[in-house]
Amino acid sequence: MLALTLSLLALIVVAVLIYAATRPSTLHIERSLVIHAPAETILAHVNDFRRWRDWSPYEKLEPDMRREIGGAASGRGATYAWEGKGKAGAGRMEITDTRADRTTIQLDFSKPFVSHNIAEFAAVAQADATRVTWTMQGPAAYMTKLMGVFFNMDRMIGRDFETGLASLKALSEK
Repeated sequence: MLALTLSLLALIVVAVLIYAATRPSTLHIERSLVIHAPAETILAHVNDFRRWRDWSPYEKLEPDMRREIGGAASGRGATYAWEGKGKAGAGRMEITDTRADRTTIQLDFSKPFVSHNIAEFAAVAQADATRVTWTMQGPAAYMTKLMGVFFNMDRMIGRDFETGLASLKALSEK
């Protein structure tokens, strides 16, 4: 009986591992929000990493995490590295491109696991407002695929994006 139970358990584990391997090889998370402010006002908060504490949901995960802001003061070449002891993990961001309507960021995580993504904030003018779209995309490593079997990554990260965009909206509409 014990051998049958262990065999069944091993079969389930193998099935989950195989299923994880068949998951999509790319990760794409995207959320949008209309903000009643011009793109330059909104993207000024994104382009200056010192201002992220005012709106980014990730800044609240571990308020005492180690942060290192370097490179350019804002815009292309600005860098931000962080290392937390728990939820925040560790990684580095660098703004690789800025235009009047978008900011592109290389986003590299080293903890809890290695991941390399591109984050982008796109700002599209609408009548009296701006639609801001926050995206993150990159290759889905096997660990990301495996986590995706048990957690809805789009929902989990998407909620953070929604919270961040709402904070960016409140800050930009002041």
